[in-house]
Amino acid sequence: MKPIIRVENLSKQYTIESLQEQPIEIPSTAGMTTKVVKGSLWTLAGQVLPMAASLVTAPFIIRLLGAESYGVLILVGLIPNYFSFADFGMGMASTRFASEAYGRGDSKAEAEAVRTSTLIAFLTSTLIALPILLFAGTIISELNVPDGLKATATLALRFTSLTFVAGILSNVLNTPQLSRLRMDLNALINALTKVTATAGTAVVLYLGSSIAGAAAYLFVVNAIGLIAHIFVSGSLLKHLYGFTIDRSLVRPLLKFGTGLTISGLAAIFLINLEKLLVTKLISVESLAYYSIAFTFANMATMFSWSMVQSLIPAFSQLLTPDKKDQFNALFSRTIKLSVIWLLPSLMVLFVVAKPFFSIWAGPDFGRESPLPFYILLAGLLFNIIAYVPYSSLVASGRTDLVAKIHWAELAPYLIVAVVLIRYFGIAGAAMAWSVRVIFDAALFLVLTRKFVGVSLGVRQIAWAALAGLFVLVPSMVIALYNNYSWLLAVSLPLSLTVYLFVVWRYFVTTEERHWFAGRIPSPFRRLAIFNSLTR
Repeated sequence: MKPIIRVENLSKQYTIESLQEQPIEIPSTAGMTTKVVKGSLWTLAGQVLPMAASLVTAPFIIRLLGAESYGVLILVGLIPNYFSFADFGMGMASTRFASEAYGRGDSKAEAEAVRTSTLIAFLTSTLIALPILLFAGTIISELNVPDGLKATATLALRFTSLTFVAGILSNVLNTPQLSRLRMDLNALINALTKVTATAGTAVVLYLGSSIAGAAAYLFVVNAIGLIAHIFVSGSLLKHLYGFTIDRSLVRPLLKFGTGLTISGLAAIFLINLEKLLVTKLISVESLAYYSIAFTFANMATMFSWSMVQSLIPAFSQLLTPDKKDQFNALFSRTIKLSVIWLLPSLMVLFVVAKPFFSIWAGPDFGRESPLPFYILLAGLLFNIIAYVPYSSLVASGRTDLVAKIHWAELAPYLIVAVVLIRYFGIAGAAMAWSVRVIFDAALFLVLTRKFVGVSLGVRQIAWAALAGLFVLVPSMVIALYNNYSWLLAVSLPLSLTVYLFVVWRYFVTTEERHWFAGRIPSPFRRLAIFNSLTR
């Protein structure tokens, strides 16, 4: 019989064998703001590099294939992407549940959460990928692909369906990296995979391969990326390699994933609705003008969306009563940080928009696109802030609330968009989008306060935003009157300088100043100017 050791004040009994196991080490949650900011920057870099590679290689691929074949290559890559919900939300679900276990120091539970999520994601994505693989020929025939390209397009679509599954599994099996906020590792693997895929496609085509050969190459690269995620995650989480799953976790994971999936389906309509209405109610040409404005404005969301990947595991680790103060501090600081960097960024975008559209897309776009772009910027101010309460709701498991909000606003959004587009054209489309995202931001903040119990501190942030806008508005007014005025050369740097002074002096706390000073390289900290800044 095994000897029993009783521990005073505890009802559990521990065998000698259990006491000899490795003790639980609860990871430190100190410096979470720094980890989130670093992680967000790494994720942003991991998005920007592939984008740059695509911009460089796309002209070569177009010339190697010709417009028709290039269109087919894009088509076979797009088809599975319309089923991005096929992971059933397991990417975020794995991050949320595994991060919670990691925060408790329970590596076995963390590993089982990842494996259980992976199994669900594999099954749900296969349900979508398998029919595409089996009926690829029929799908290609129905899409009016030229006869001479049908065979290679069919084979390419089959490879793409396999790549689709590999990508979904990568987004689940990278969870140990996200739980530990090792966004550098995750971003590095993702960026290398995408850059290698993009650049290598041009090389493969240059060597004489077909569209199917390019698709096969993309599958191999993504499979290697999946293996890299498994290896790196396994080195961070030693219990990852195994075959057991947590059956009791299946239902919570599916409940969490259902909310994300239903929300994602509604988001597809919400994101594209006003664009479809512009085409229907005005013209395809107007859609082009609006799409350029929308795409350029949406670039401002890249950092905030990158921050979501860091915030969800960070919030998940802090969702305990003893870490309430840390949770509130991280919540308020990330909103404050979003506002501080967003205001000058939007001002600069406002100033350069008209010249940029004219030079980059042509004088017609320089005439038609700026007005909807200016209106979209107003919505972006609130939309980007909404990423923080959205992340806290997801981390707390309330994805059902997000789904209900998105589906509930579909009908009202349709009505508002139709009315505004009929009366104001593409400017009305921008108004409809901005009104919706402002409503979302306000509702997410209220729900976060009610269901997550966050202390918002909105008043101080609102005053900071108003003060910042007051300082930055003069340059925007000048740009609205004349984007090429010499006054902008004076007002723009002056506005930015005064803005930084006001923010630093009145809206950044002493603790935050010291945090910022700690990020400055040590040789510069000795300079008098930096010493005065931290006072």
